[in-house]
Amino acid sequence: LLDPMADKLAADKHVRYILMAEKKKESFESVVMDHLRMNGAYWGLTTLDLLEKLGSVSVDEVVSWVMTCQHESGGFAGNTGHDPHILYTLSAVQILALFDKLNILDVGKVSNLHKLDIAKLQNEDGSFSGDMWGEVDTRFSYIAICCLSILKCLDKINVDKAVDYIVSCKNLDGGFGCTPGAESHAGQIFCCVGALAITGSLHRVDKDLLGWWLCERQVKSGGLNGRPEKQPDVCYSWWVLSSLIMIDRVHWIDKAKLVKFILDCQDMENGGISDRPDDAVDIFHTYFGVAGLSLLEYPGVKPIDPAYALPVDVINRILLTN
Repeated sequence: LLDPMADKLAADKHVRYILMAEKKKESFESVVMDHLRMNGAYWGLTTLDLLEKLGSVSVDEVVSWVMTCQHESGGFAGNTGHDPHILYTLSAVQILALFDKLNILDVGKVSNLHKLDIAKLQNEDGSFSGDMWGEVDTRFSYIAICCLSILKCLDKINVDKAVDYIVSCKNLDGGFGCTPGAESHAGQIFCCVGALAITGSLHRVDKDLLGWWLCERQVKSGGLNGRPEKQPDVCYSWWVLSSLIMIDRVHWIDKAKLVKFILDCQDMENGGISDRPDDAVDIFHTYFGVAGLSLLEYPGVKPIDPAYALPVDVINRILLTN
């Protein structure tokens, strides 16, 4: 017999799974992920907000922990006692945005100080490094632009140069790589298209060519992959879908089949979503599965902004207030 629940989102179980995962600090997964805890917190808390359950965590506890991860340089680490990096700085800013607590930040400090000063991480060619060690990647361009836009200080960087650098990473297939000449990949495409969307530069994208490459990522099961010939993975329900929405080509994929693929990846007993059906669940894929369903306008899931990766009401609250 068909399971009548098989095509439904087990929202309450996912909420319970996220709240339990945060409590299990001694588990193996926790120890391995210790340095990434800021990202994990962002994934889990945003999922709770999309499911209208952000009230089930203590704002004060979360916010005070986030602030223990801030370095004197201004940037944030993945957890207390670790080194700062632009990746964790964005997650910290997004978490504070969820709770409407951006006002506790010394904005000048996050965006404009030595070691992890986002503005000072911009290189001469417009690209961005992730930290003081200097690795360059279009992910960092997106993060810098997204973070500074949320903090309303995009004017701290050379936006034109940043946009030109991103466009220099565009390939003949319409996609984008991590550096000029690097292979197109759905994750990098999201970063580049998201940064171009935030800076009002989407006219620099070949929307039909890129849209074609992106819709080719859908496989028979309905899921999406990140590159040709790869297996589908729930996380691309975010990277591919958000990019298609930003360039207005989302109608080129079969949305119903993608919804079914995401729902098939749920653990219907214990909650959580995995990369593919019957695999082990984790917070990362739970977030990207729920965020994908949000983009697909699934009932009971709040709308998410495809460029900022935060609920639309949060972004409106930030960008529409002085």
